[in-house]
Amino acid sequence: MPYQPIENYGLIGNMRTSALVGMNGSIDWFCFPHFDSPSVFGAVLDDRKGGWFKIATRKNAEKHKQYYWPDTNVLVTRFLSKDGVGQVIDFMPVGLKKTETGYHGIIRRVQAIRGNVTFRLECFPAFNYAQATHQTTLTHSGARFDTADLCLSLGTTIPLQQENGGVVADFSIQEGHEVSFSFQESGRSDERDVTISHEQADDLFLQTVEYWRRWLSQCTYRGRWREVVQRSALTLKLLTFEPTGAMIAAPTCSLPEEIGGERNWDYRYTWIRDAAFTIYGLLRIGFTGEAQAFMHWLEARCHEINPDGSLQVMYSIDGRHVLQEHTLSHLDGYKGSRPVRTGNDAYNQLQLDIYGELLDSVYLYNKYGAQISYDLWRHLRRLVNWVCDNWTQPDEGVWEVRSGKQHFLYSKLMCWVAIDRGLRLADRRSFPADRDRWLKVRDMIYEEIMEKGWNRKREAFVQHYGGETLDAANLMMPLVFFVSPTDPRMTKTLDAINQPPEKGGLVANALVYRYNTHETTDGLDGDEGTFNICTFWLVEALTRSGQMDEARLMFEQMLGYANHLGLYAEETGHHGEGLGNFPQAFTHLALISAAFNLDRMLGPRYLTS
Repeated sequence: MPYQPIENYGLIGNMRTSALVGMNGSIDWFCFPHFDSPSVFGAVLDDRKGGWFKIATRKNAEKHKQYYWPDTNVLVTRFLSKDGVGQVIDFMPVGLKKTETGYHGIIRRVQAIRGNVTFRLECFPAFNYAQATHQTTLTHSGARFDTADLCLSLGTTIPLQQENGGVVADFSIQEGHEVSFSFQESGRSDERDVTISHEQADDLFLQTVEYWRRWLSQCTYRGRWREVVQRSALTLKLLTFEPTGAMIAAPTCSLPEEIGGERNWDYRYTWIRDAAFTIYGLLRIGFTGEAQAFMHWLEARCHEINPDGSLQVMYSIDGRHVLQEHTLSHLDGYKGSRPVRTGNDAYNQLQLDIYGELLDSVYLYNKYGAQISYDLWRHLRRLVNWVCDNWTQPDEGVWEVRSGKQHFLYSKLMCWVAIDRGLRLADRRSFPADRDRWLKVRDMIYEEIMEKGWNRKREAFVQHYGGETLDAANLMMPLVFFVSPTDPRMTKTLDAINQPPEKGGLVANALVYRYNTHETTDGLDGDEGTFNICTFWLVEALTRSGQMDEARLMFEQMLGYANHLGLYAEETGHHGEGLGNFPQAFTHLALISAAFNLDRMLGPRYLTS
């Protein structure tokens, strides 16, 4: 099958794992049983060897449509042709009672809406990133796929045929009828019936719809962009690992930041730096339970501080520390984008900014959620002291460069935030702290940033000391209350960033690059698209500086770069295409923050006759 554009996918999931479903009806990415488990279907990384599970009309449809069932994560893919209209409803059951067994995989309901419709099914698993061999067995209730470590079954009443390690089937459905399929784990040599009846599929569908609608009813956002914010919230919930409360950065690995390039990373982990954005975004729109669960995951990491008093950049969803990077050289990569990587060696990097994001998240949670414990404070106090001892070091920075360490301004900024929020927490809760030292170091960092981070020639804050490159991460300076959004240095930085690249800026038609790859060395070859999160940061910085018309125009233009379902990849390419891992939690968190603050600054809406 030819590769689908990254933006042509929708996401389904059950807060354990997830799957990407293309507009062509093909599941091209599915890891089991968890987000960071090896893939079962991985055609998005190799359209020949990766494996897929496709259900589509037998004749090529003239039109494809895809949408979410309102207020849910149930996905509908519709095929429209001269012969009729067929559709596939995909979901993973959620909200099941603990006593219920089975159905912890994928349900696919195939329906004929108009006319008699013939469908084609192709199910070709490729276990362990297409590295493991498997045995395919046809059973009385479908097919079973066995490997040494895993057994999955396709349940169906449709007769299947074996073909090249997978199964295929052609079947017709009369108007108004449907056929359902389940794809789930089963026991080895398990002969139990794994077929799913129309009644069972309907019950699971209604239960899943009810779960998502009940969950979404907690959302307190009632602003101008309610549907957009709610879709972002639903997406973030899909990216949450319910057993621990962790939120992954994205459910995919190695989707490229440039087609054919090497900027391909595994994002199926939880970054400490996402903490403040996660807590803030969830609390702002009413999801206190999710914020609390994520806070518990963060607290557990604080109990696992390294012997020298530091934290890792990222951890696995279950708290594992070692995320060793591997190259899957047997896979071609998305449209030939190599290497394909699993794991992420950035976990070993020194990124000083993570302490600011962590302390900010705890401060926000203590203020808007629930008060933190003294035991957690003891660990946080140790982290603040570590920052006081180490903030002068160069590091790899927020963008995880592989070109060596620098004195990145954003890293120094977030060290300031770490100490500042530590002081605020200590004062708010009367916690014991070395206030005199913390105040002294905080002020030293402030003055150093103003002296060494400000470039008089460019009249802007720059990426690192001694450099002239702009960096979109510096848009966070007013957002973390380091400077006033109307401080002349900040407004000049905004003006500099908000210029097109050919004039030294980072903004191309309202889309923002994180930095200019032609002006700085990050240790990687090639180019990249604009970073969607950076565009939302600029929207919020403009909002806070009072440039409301420009902020609103940029925000609403950016909404037009979401895919047909309202999902964002990490980047937007030169032709408006999605690039990078998809969908990206960080982008949706930034969207929520920008929408909340822009709506608040615009004030209440008034209806006119």
